[in-house]
Amino acid sequence: MFTGIIEKLGKVAKVEKSGGNLELYVTSDLASDLKIDQSVAHNGICLTVVEIFGDRTYRVTAIEETIAKTAIGDLKEDDPINLERCMTMGARLDGHIVQGHVDQIGHCTSITEEDGSWIFSFAYDASLGNVTVEKGSITVNGTSLTVVDSIEGGFSVAIIPYTYEHTVFHHLKVGDRINLEFDIIGKYVARMLNGYQK
Repeated sequence: MFTGIIEKLGKVAKVEKSGGNLELYVTSDLASDLKIDQSVAHNGICLTVVEIFGDRTYRVTAIEETIAKTAIGDLKEDDPINLERCMTMGARLDGHIVQGHVDQIGHCTSITEEDGSWIFSFAYDASLGNVTVEKGSITVNGTSLTVVDSIEGGFSVAIIPYTYEHTVFHHLKVGDRINLEFDIIGKYVARMLNGYQK
């Protein structure tokens, strides 16, 4: 369980194929505090720490299903990556309830600077049944955000300077693929309204 509040901006040190899996080596200040078998969200994808190298680098494994359903396969050496360790009981929930289970991939359709903040717009395949609502929560590459505008198959969010500088948002470009996790409450409501047909 996560909150969508990014702790650190890490860096991809190496990406290796291992059969159908992807081995991701990540460099971060968080490495010294991690333990084997701990869950860490990487651009919103919950992955298990499987190896730690000193106090700066660790390795996680993405299986074929994760590669197919997320944008993790787009990552390459030296790419920045949003990192968040799982939440602890009794801590403040500053973002919203995030599971680290990416629902689908979207892509950036526009970026507009607006006098000290940025409006990012994204599109996604609405036929998969996911929805957003204005002022509702959405997770983009692991970052908990509030939806500004919502349309079928698309939404926009406003990014403040702190978030822009301390997450991968300052590296995003129009056309880039992103990981989306929709609000868990919204997903349950949508499923109930559709009669659990999927």
